Amino acid sequence: MTDQTQSTPVVKAILSTSRLLGIGAFLLGVFVLVPVIINLTGRWDFYYTLTSVALLSVAAAGVWLTFYIGRINIGQGAYALMGGYVSAVLMTQYGVSFWLTLPLAGIFCALVSVLIGLPILRLRGVYFAMVTLVLTEVARLTALALPITNGAKGITSIPLPGELSIFGLTIIPDFATLENPKLAFYLMAALLMTLTYLVLWRIVNSRLGHLCRSLQQNEELSASIGVNTAMLRVLSYAISSFFGGLAGAIFVAISQSIYPSSFVVQDSVNFMLYCFLGGLGYVFGPMLGTLLLYFGWDLLSIAREYQLLIYSGALIALMLVLPNGVLSLLDKKGGSK
Repeated sequence: MTDQTQSTPVVKAILSTSRLLGIGAFLLGVFVLVPVIINLTGRWDFYYTLTSVALLSVAAAGVWLTFYIGRINIGQGAYALMGGYVSAVLMTQYGVSFWLTLPLAGIFCALVSVLIGLPILRLRGVYFAMVTLVLTEVARLTALALPITNGAKGITSIPLPGELSIFGLTIIPDFATLENPKLAFYLMAALLMTLTYLVLWRIVNSRLGHLCRSLQQNEELSASIGVNTAMLRVLSYAISSFFGGLAGAIFVAISQSIYPSSFVVQDSVNFMLYCFLGGLGYVFGPMLGTLLLYFGWDLLSIAREYQLLIYSGALIALMLVLPNGVLSLLDKKGGSK
């Protein structure tokens, strides 16, 4: 007993050190090594690719959170589309700064998700999944019908993010004045991705996260001991939608345009697949899943007409061989985070 007691702090210290080293290596790779390698190789197109991966993984993080409460969410594309339109409308029609539209887009999506979630979060399993699957198509048809969204023509000529200053001190320069705005967008997306997963990790390892996990395991038992299950479901769904709105708003700033077809049902399905491939039992699973699937699809373009066949077959094989996700390779038991 004495040896085990004395060894526990040592094990915790080793784990803490290895975790800090891993975080340090990740930050060094994302914010330093990637830009250096791209500059040396001259592959400037990789900035857009990696920016897309970062933003898609932000939206997928929200989907993962709904999985964490035991709900299959296939409607994240709807909130990404909403967030994009909120940002675009505010910038083009009301002259609001992009940096202000960013949180407003997330908050709008969170509020809408509360209104939608109150009735539908009572459903479970395939029933909830079917309802959320319809949401993206409903959002697309709504964007087609509303005059403020300009219908099928969409919203174009959206300005690049302007200067962000506090008390006369420039924090972020005007993207239009930068020599390489692609790098600026990449760093912004990478920072948002880092903060998103930091928040997600903190939620999971907090009291709120433990309560959410109890919903996944046994919702009736949680309710019987006094847990407000309805509030937890709605709160988790709102946070999930907030992430989707943020990702959609930044995508609009990059493309400088948005259309009803900017996010479709296929995108919502992909957000779910990112979580499955990376691992539903791992906070950083959606990030890895997004990276693998996004680059995997691009690499398979050489297969031409067989691209989708090989892609689908590889996904099925991976889910059969690694049902707990790719990150389960790091854990022999494949169950802990």
